[in-house]
Amino acid sequence: MNGKSLPLVLSLLFLISAAPASKAGGVVSSATPEATAMGAAVLEQGGNAVDAAIAISLALGVSEPAGSGLAGQTVMLVRSPSGVTEVIHGTTWSPEKLPAQVTAAQLRRGHSAASVPSTPKVLDLAHRRYGSGVLSWAELVEPAADLAEEGVILGPFRARAFQFYGAALAEQDAARRLFLHPEGRPWVVGDRFRQPVLAKTLRHLASAGAEDFYRGTLAQAIAEDMAANGGWITAEDLATFPEPAIVEPLRATYRGYEIATLPPPFGGWVLLQLMKVLEQMPLEPRQQLGAPRQLQLLEAMRIAHGTRARDPVPSFTDYDDDVTRKISEAEAARLWAEKGETTHFSVVDDEGWVVAVTQSIDSYFGAKVAHPTLGFLYNNYMQGFRLEDDGSPYVLKPREMVLSSMTGTIVSKDGQPLLVLGSPGSERIISAVAQVTSYWLDLSPEIKAAVSAYRVHGTPRNAAFIEGPALSRELLSGLVRAGFSLERPRYGVSDSYLDPYFGGVHAIAREGGRWVGAADPRRDGAVRTAGSTP
Repeated sequence: MNGKSLPLVLSLLFLISAAPASKAGGVVSSATPEATAMGAAVLEQGGNAVDAAIAISLALGVSEPAGSGLAGQTVMLVRSPSGVTEVIHGTTWSPEKLPAQVTAAQLRRGHSAASVPSTPKVLDLAHRRYGSGVLSWAELVEPAADLAEEGVILGPFRARAFQFYGAALAEQDAARRLFLHPEGRPWVVGDRFRQPVLAKTLRHLASAGAEDFYRGTLAQAIAEDMAANGGWITAEDLATFPEPAIVEPLRATYRGYEIATLPPPFGGWVLLQLMKVLEQMPLEPRQQLGAPRQLQLLEAMRIAHGTRARDPVPSFTDYDDDVTRKISEAEAARLWAEKGETTHFSVVDDEGWVVAVTQSIDSYFGAKVAHPTLGFLYNNYMQGFRLEDDGSPYVLKPREMVLSSMTGTIVSKDGQPLLVLGSPGSERIISAVAQVTSYWLDLSPEIKAAVSAYRVHGTPRNAAFIEGPALSRELLSGLVRAGFSLERPRYGVSDSYLDPYFGGVHAIAREGGRWVGAADPRRDGAVRTAGSTP
């Protein structure tokens, strides 16, 4: 396929018509309609869910640049048809050579805020290890290049993100030129956003392979840009960046269901502790919408997020014993007695592959700086490190994994996968995944209703964030009794009672003998069943 001349529509038609055997029945749920369509096209032309995940990942980097991109972090939770579940541990790393004096501002924005990206390595490994073999690397990358060239039509969420963060992007010449409207006005819904510079980079990646990002022409361009702009990533950091490890997911049970999720440095253990704490509480309040359910969720969130803040897992590599203790029923009972930006997509196929992928450049639009000739934004994962040594693995040091709340999750029972989901939203990822999972397991097995329901978020500092148009007297009095203070999100990308602050869950669930997808109405996402009419 010649991605240099083939328009996007013809590119997708090629994918479908070139298939040796069409497959139908797989489902894709992702944060943009363009990425969802690409994933469905891959399934329809014979690829498996992992092939589709690679195409979706790259398309999301193009169509939702505020959330992810080539210079970010991607983690995959993959369940094979045989039931084997593994994690492609796509953490990013801090650079090897750090200045003697580092400020918090350097870790938040600019070239110095970027950790060494993992996304190209993760996608390449996924293709080699789990791909169907039907589609080549180039055939999965080139449609994203076509999408960048032709452009995407902005939906409400993406337009608001550009509007709210436009001033920050305007501070760097490259970001202003690449991501702000060429006429100097704000982006609005319905505008076509094109990225010809990124398209050229993706076409190079398609032909040269993912390793070029770390040891080839792309790597050299990144290292030169970093050196010229006060960044800390070097050519050696890129060349020595390791192949992502394949590791076991964390597992725990909740009311007889098995939950498999991501290990440290990701947020899976916090999710599992949260669910175990919920399990200690009376079930009846969670089986109906309203204040009792909201108050239970808030209390469990406060406990689990508090554990993460005050008693973190001491090591990101040697964590088995500590995590086992933290997610045990005994620990959940003790904790209950004491009462003490990103994107996600999910894919299943008709062969039995189930894939949960979370990827990010951390904050909205990452470090707010872009590579001038490669067209992508750098991540700002370095902001997750602490500058004061408190004995935790969160302290800034060379070649250390970055802290992340990514929590891709698969729920099974009796060996059969039933639910796959995840979310963006920083620490709200964990809260969003927990309450959608609880809704589907405790309240009603309707994934669309579970994803659309109003959410809450509770923090260790006793803050309660409540989504929706009204607060009942029962909820308000319950918040007072529990010692919560009511707070409001400070983000400016919401225009309704459904606020992206509370995540963007893209989920697929087994209902009525078939897979049913749900896209979070807080974002511009879409669901597509392979073989269905768009």
